[in-house]
Amino acid sequence: MAAWRLWRGYQRLLARHPWKVQILTAGTLVGAGDVISQQLVERRGLARHSTRRTLKMTAVGFCFVGPVIGGWYQVLDRLVPGGTRLAALQKMLLDQDYPDALITNYYIWPAVQMANFYFVPLNHRLAVVQCVAIVWNSYLSWKANRQ
Repeated sequence: MAAWRLWRGYQRLLARHPWKVQILTAGTLVGAGDVISQQLVERRGLARHSTRRTLKMTAVGFCFVGPVIGGWYQVLDRLVPGGTRLAALQKMLLDQDYPDALITNYYIWPAVQMANFYFVPLNHRLAVVQCVAIVWNSYLSWKANRQ
């Protein structure tokens, strides 16, 4: 019941302040991905946890992921209006324009984005992607920071 109330409160805030809430959500979830990476993947423990690293990743979420990816989703919705399967496919194909990371991310992102663009309303897309990105960011954080 408490989770439901939190979700409804989140929905209300998202309806009133969509841009701000999406950016806060992105920053929080990117930071969570780093915490998960350090604690579950790298098994650093609390004593060896790098708070500075988590703060850097959170800042990346607040300053880059939230505004840039959130803005990109708005651009995609203007370029390809509608919620049909074809529109979702077109958005997913446009979203995959990152040649250096393309091969690696093909394992997860096309399916996530197809579902995201087809089933998820615009105001929730960034949060859905950031929830999946917790796993992705944990992997990237681990890979970038391994000794």
